[in-house]
Amino acid sequence: MSTKGFRMIEFVRTTFLMVVLQTAPAVAQTPALPIEGEEAEVVLRTAEVVKIEDLDSKGMTKPQKVTLVDGEQTVEAVFKTVDITHQKVTLTTGRTVFRLRDSYRHEIAAYELDKLLGLGIVPPTVERKIRREAGSLSLWIQGAMTGWHRAKVAKIPPPDPQDWNDQMFVIRLFMQLTWDTDYNNISNLLIDADWHIWKIDSSRAFRTDPELRREGTLTRFSRRILVALGELSKERLDQHLGPWLDRKQLDALWARRLRILKLAQERVAEHGETAVLYP
Repeated sequence: MSTKGFRMIEFVRTTFLMVVLQTAPAVAQTPALPIEGEEAEVVLRTAEVVKIEDLDSKGMTKPQKVTLVDGEQTVEAVFKTVDITHQKVTLTTGRTVFRLRDSYRHEIAAYELDKLLGLGIVPPTVERKIRREAGSLSLWIQGAMTGWHRAKVAKIPPPDPQDWNDQMFVIRLFMQLTWDTDYNNISNLLIDADWHIWKIDSSRAFRTDPELRREGTLTRFSRRILVALGELSKERLDQHLGPWLDRKQLDALWARRLRILKLAQERVAEHGETAVLYP
């Protein structure tokens, strides 16, 4: 299909989704995730692959859309096989980073971390071999548009600004915790029909920098997430993320966790709990 054809399809999809988002409270919508949790993981690992197609993506990781059938159930997923280390990369901020690893393994680590903290912002993701090639397989989010389309094309304001801001603070914390080099790419955020924000594409995350990338952007914190961070043990983190990250990545992640907890305390001491903490 031509580029013009893809653009027309995207325009129609975006226009339809604008209507869905604007009328969401009055219309019953298809769930963003048809299956969740352990059930989703089992289906992603074992269901029959019946279709594979390239995605019209501007990204460098060349993801593919996979259709899976498990009995009478059909689900879609994103398959990514990239696993490469770039010796030198200039980020959108102009900062140059060296030895940037771009790996499907980070997608799985992001999901495992999401589960440990109970965030619910990363779709179920597992490792799977398809056509003899290993990669990450992530459940497709139904009826969603990218953050870029919401802001630049649809230009729809969120119906509940407070809820939107609270979700964005969670997103920012997660991206700081994982040291995601694609921090500025709002195309890596998906908004479903219920205005839930999803974080996708973490293949360039989990740098070995122990410091936070943009400490100044963390000004409010969810009490629930701070409790989860505080209760997370090093042993549990290593157990769940160890298969996907190396020792330096795990140690840096732990150091960033400690800094986030300390930063939250500093913010509260300076501005007070009401201004800094929310449920």
